[in-house]
Amino acid sequence: MDRIKERLASLRAEADTAVERAEVAEKKTKELEQALLQKDHEIGSLQHQLGLAQDALEKAESKLSETKGAAEEGESNKKTNESLTRKVQLLEEELDTAEKNMKETVEKLRQVDVKAEHFERQVTHAEQERDQWETKYEEMLAKYNTSQKELNELVASMESL
Repeated sequence: MDRIKERLASLRAEADTAVERAEVAEKKTKELEQALLQKDHEIGSLQHQLGLAQDALEKAESKLSETKGAAEEGESNKKTNESLTRKVQLLEEELDTAEKNMKETVEKLRQVDVKAEHFERQVTHAEQERDQWETKYEEMLAKYNTSQKELNELVASMESL
């Protein structure tokens, strides 16, 4: 009888441990899903920034071409030419800055994509681990129910003595 009680207590402890592990795994899964959602938001933000940088680049290139055309037309006027040359230099600097920002944004986007893939693998692994724990929990519950039934039968048979 004591052995049965000990075994029952052991099974209950194992079941409690399995439930705790499953809860921890679910919590970790939720955290990873939240992190993935955050990374998705970051990707969207970076894509938006990339679009803005590309628009700025196109505008800068457009301004640059317009300024160069105006400089060719106004070569006869030295002051106009100097003013337009300064504008061209500023636009080229803006273009360089925009290209640098675009490259940085593309690199950040690539890094975010890599991180997102990594987190997706972690989520998949966590889900597999959760499924394994659920399977173990169901097996332990079945064993517990079987043991409970055997215990009830034993108690019933002892009472009939």
